[in-house]
Amino acid sequence: MTAPAIDPPRPQTRPELDSHRQGNAERLLVAVFTGVPFLALFVAVPLAWGRFLGWTDIALTAVFYVLSAGGITVGYHRYFTHGSFKAKRPLKIFMALAGSLAIEGPVITWVADHRRHHKHSDKEMDPHSPWRFGNDWKALTKGLAWAHYGWLFDANRTSKPRFAKDLLSDRDMTRIHRWFPGLVAVSFLLPAAIGGLVTMSWLGFFTALFWAGFVRITLVQHVTWSINSICHTFGKEEFEVRDKSRNVWWLAIPSLGESWHNLHHSDPTCARHGVLKGQVDISARIIWAFEKAGWAYDVRWPNTGRLAAKRTEQAP
Repeated sequence: MTAPAIDPPRPQTRPELDSHRQGNAERLLVAVFTGVPFLALFVAVPLAWGRFLGWTDIALTAVFYVLSAGGITVGYHRYFTHGSFKAKRPLKIFMALAGSLAIEGPVITWVADHRRHHKHSDKEMDPHSPWRFGNDWKALTKGLAWAHYGWLFDANRTSKPRFAKDLLSDRDMTRIHRWFPGLVAVSFLLPAAIGGLVTMSWLGFFTALFWAGFVRITLVQHVTWSINSICHTFGKEEFEVRDKSRNVWWLAIPSLGESWHNLHHSDPTCARHGVLKGQVDISARIIWAFEKAGWAYDVRWPNTGRLAAKRTEQAP
């Protein structure tokens, strides 16, 4: 039996939505900064076979991937959105800057959207549910496209005062939020500049710009969006949830542990998402390292009793 499609939200009656809707200019910027890096993938393979990929490019791509993806998973998500741990001010600022390098939006916007997602997960007001249009294969195909990418162009915007009031009152965060356009430039030009200096050549500058800039950004973005789409459609339910969040093992490494998404929705403030045997969670290890260094504290690590209470009956 086909479930009814989720009705489009009505902004005029929804205080959870910003009264200022996204305009065409903003949609164009979204298209440019998500679409242009994606085009790099079409030329990545032939360039890799030539002399346009060196060890410097590989190293810079890996470093900036972990930096920007970790800025999203550890910073934007587990710290700013869910408060899975507390951080000293230098670490807080560093995480906001690192997350901005993924070019997934300013920190306050990202957090507001994600808190709204958790409040209405896979229901009408969820900004990026793949079940938005129903659950037959045609509706789900459309929903997957929406959850992965289409929602970025939705005219409705989440109300920041309602969902991110704490960050709006944080002077550090409001400044970094405003600096986002400059941080976009840094995300492209910093690895390029390092590549040029290491190789002492313009070729090194441009190959680093391509691999550690364009290719790295599109990989980080699409892995993040896969959590919205794939991890709310396919995979295993090992913990009880009120939505369709699932665990997807093959995304665990590139997502730095975010694809253990079922436990996350079952216990959102938990600092570790991969809590079962064999579930690699790189982001949790990063938080652990921050804690050992004294930069993070009051970390909300998994509680054995809570985990046992939330396990599904079919879980082994």
